[in-house]
Amino acid sequence: MGKGGRAEIKSKPAPAATKQASDSAEWKSSYNPLDPNAPKLPTKGEIKAAIPEHCFQRSYIWGMAYLIRDLIIAAAFAYGTSQVLSTDLPSLADPVAVATWVAGWSFYAFWMGTILTGPWVVAHECGHGAFSPNQTWNDIVGFVVHQALLVPYFAWQYTHAKHHRRTNHLTDGESHVPSTKLDNGLSENNERLGFYAAWHEAMGDGAFAAFQVWTHLAVGWPLYLLGLASTGKLDVNGNPLDGRVADHFRPSSPMFPDKISFKIFLSTATTIASVAGLFYISATKYGFLPVLLWYWNPYFFVNAWLVLYTWLQHTDPSIPHYGEGEWTWVRGALSTIDRPYGIFDFFHHRIGSTHVAHHLFHEMPHYNALEATQAIKAFLEPKGLYNYDPTPWYQAMWKIAHTCHYVESDEGIQYYKSLEDVPLSKKKLA
Repeated sequence: MGKGGRAEIKSKPAPAATKQASDSAEWKSSYNPLDPNAPKLPTKGEIKAAIPEHCFQRSYIWGMAYLIRDLIIAAAFAYGTSQVLSTDLPSLADPVAVATWVAGWSFYAFWMGTILTGPWVVAHECGHGAFSPNQTWNDIVGFVVHQALLVPYFAWQYTHAKHHRRTNHLTDGESHVPSTKLDNGLSENNERLGFYAAWHEAMGDGAFAAFQVWTHLAVGWPLYLLGLASTGKLDVNGNPLDGRVADHFRPSSPMFPDKISFKIFLSTATTIASVAGLFYISATKYGFLPVLLWYWNPYFFVNAWLVLYTWLQHTDPSIPHYGEGEWTWVRGALSTIDRPYGIFDFFHHRIGSTHVAHHLFHEMPHYNALEATQAIKAFLEPKGLYNYDPTPWYQAMWKIAHTCHYVESDEGIQYYKSLEDVPLSKKKLA
């Protein structure tokens, strides 16, 4: 569908409801850019003027205080765990001991991963310049914390800045850029010709949704860093990747300009050294099982949380994505959703429930984001431009796994569609 083919796009803000999206009470974004009566979007300056000025003030003391708080909680939890759990395998002849051991270490993995997502968020704010007024200090703190969590700090700092700069852009966005129907193995006539569409048909709706959750939360982050999933479609110069791998580790990766080559090298070298150090102490000092239990299992949950936030805060059947001719910065930033995360807001510095404010003003520190969100809501909600979905995050995740699979093309204004609405092949029906 070319630029002259936008008439093919329905004026309705979302595709026909699937059986998972049939509840009339289900949340939908009230902004539909295809509606002739859609409100005029405010400028970034107009939105900023609605927020108290002190919300943009950054503090060395408060930034370090929250990081130290997170590290104290993590240390206390690790110490408490060490007093009640052993890394030694229990006897398989005692099923109660085995069940207790597995449950205990699973509990530790989830909650330590949850706790350590807090420092991850703080380091991410360092990359944005929101941690303190001094970017050198921000980079020192962010580099140390992120590299300890095996994040190539400078590489991800660069690509994440692009994610904010080109939010919900269908071709030049970064991370969670929608796939087209052709990418997913669907022909123009919705015939299932490729692996992804055929895999959905073979698995069935529920199993495929579970597969979506697993691929996002379990392997999504490493695949993204390796340039194998969820990357943008253009290189640093705006040219199509055309099969080139846009990874986060090579200074020559097509997503990075030459001027930051040394920073990319430094991030990669430190990440490799960190992984090598973990394997070294596993092989020579502590053993592989203790390092797995204390570090790698929580690391899995840190990754799951960070992918979950990025996925859920920008994805819904009623949220638009824009091609080059339609995209504007404000349109992209306002295509962000705040969601409730309950107790996890405490550990994660409200990154999911104040995400609209974060995308509008990434230089704002997290400890001022709640007040800013209230001001943004008061300004945008009467215009129908503030997205807040009250659906519990785990229900929203399951819904999105069912309904958000592909867009028709990478031009115009597009909404996610579901493979569940694509007719089964004749062979399957037979």
